[in-house]
Amino acid sequence: MEEENIYYRRNLPHYQPSHASYFITFRLSDSLPSEVIIKLKEEYEVEGEQFEKLIDPDAKKRELDDHRKRYFEKFDEFLDKHTDGPKWLKEERVAQIVADVIFYRDGKEYELIAYCIMPNHVHMVVNVERSDDVERTLVRAEPDNRTEVRSTVSYKDYQLTKILRKIKGSTARECNKILNRSGAFWQHESYDHVIRNAKEFNNIVWYVLNNPVKARLVDDWQKWKWSYCKYEL
Repeated sequence: MEEENIYYRRNLPHYQPSHASYFITFRLSDSLPSEVIIKLKEEYEVEGEQFEKLIDPDAKKRELDDHRKRYFEKFDEFLDKHTDGPKWLKEERVAQIVADVIFYRDGKEYELIAYCIMPNHVHMVVNVERSDDVERTLVRAEPDNRTEVRSTVSYKDYQLTKILRKIKGSTARECNKILNRSGAFWQHESYDHVIRNAKEFNNIVWYVLNNPVKARLVDDWQKWKWSYCKYEL
């Protein structure tokens, strides 16, 4: 049976089933101070402990999902308001590179529903199909640091993670050339959220398109050059 409970974390929670609609956000490197990230992470973990204790699995899943969305909304609000970090995506040629790469992969690796390129981060809504199972050999060192234990495991290759890695890798190189700089362009980790139903889908698409209005960059989402939606609203 296909495994759907694909879940891992670094600083952000991730749940990536093999085929789903996703809301994705990735941001520029150093676009938020480390103390903000630490504070948000601590709040997320403390508040989430109460939901981990729920016995009803459906209620637990629902509450944790809502908790992750609230966490992201705080995270995104900080991105919109933080003015001290890099705003490289305000540069027309830089934003165009990102838009071109996003469109290039549409129909090849995902179905692009909507996107918005903000001064320091990018929102996307995409449909992603399943990826094949792959095998990897894991090497683990024993406590004496001399003995290695090798084991072969089959796991789902995180297709969404691969897609984002390619998007961020190719755009980083080209954008750094334009900016005449070197070093990290994007923050390593991205935010991804599985869209559960049609109502949430519509709300998230509108959230993405309305982001420049919420950030007071324009008074109408259609005036923002770096927004796109596949469907007529």
